[in-house]
Amino acid sequence: MIGMVLGSGLGPLAEAVVVEREVPFSDAGLPASTVPGHAGKFVFGSLGSTPVVLMKGRVHLYEGHPARAVTSGIRWMAEQGVERLILTNAAGTLNPDFPPGTWMMLSDHLNLTATSPLEGADFIDMSTAYDPDWRGLFRQAAADSRMALHEGVYAGLRGPQYETPAEIRMLRTLGADAVGMSTVLETIQARSLGLKVCAFSCLTNWAAGITAAPLDHHEVLETGKQAADAMIRLLKRTLAGD
Repeated sequence: MIGMVLGSGLGPLAEAVVVEREVPFSDAGLPASTVPGHAGKFVFGSLGSTPVVLMKGRVHLYEGHPARAVTSGIRWMAEQGVERLILTNAAGTLNPDFPPGTWMMLSDHLNLTATSPLEGADFIDMSTAYDPDWRGLFRQAAADSRMALHEGVYAGLRGPQYETPAEIRMLRTLGADAVGMSTVLETIQARSLGLKVCAFSCLTNWAAGITAAPLDHHEVLETGKQAADAMIRLLKRTLAGD
């Protein structure tokens, strides 16, 4: 079974799933999300012929939760039999070749949250955090369908404030192509459990300082909704041939 985590504004991805049952976060012992665009429930069903469980919404460090609580949904999905995990998020783009409204597949990440869900646990190898073989299948499916799918490095910060122009310049120096407030801790948790991971950023806006426009969460949600159809087609195409 494949698990999916849907980020800000990406709830429409769940509409492509034939639903069998839903489980609110509270029934699974998870904290509820307080962020607009995060429904806070698990959806079991199928995407085409593939059994899936969607985590519709997520909780974040910036809501006041510790790292273990932020990643509790990943552990719960693993307990339900999930072996592969697809993460999605809404992110600001730092790369001038990756415009808003397109998708970026994560090739690597920078954990700049200053925490980990594995505190007190054993060491794990993160040299291939995002499964190379699975990424290759998505890359080929995107090329076959002529979908623009960038690949790059995601910087995960704590939030909730958006970054300053100086911080964006720092992140570009560090090699980041996109920036957001989720995903990296979930990836760490999933890899520690032996799950294969692939992750995608919906690039919803230019990061601070790249244009003069102010950053707005409503813009993030709206762009995510508009870009969801392209990801639905990519997921169906890839998983059908997987």
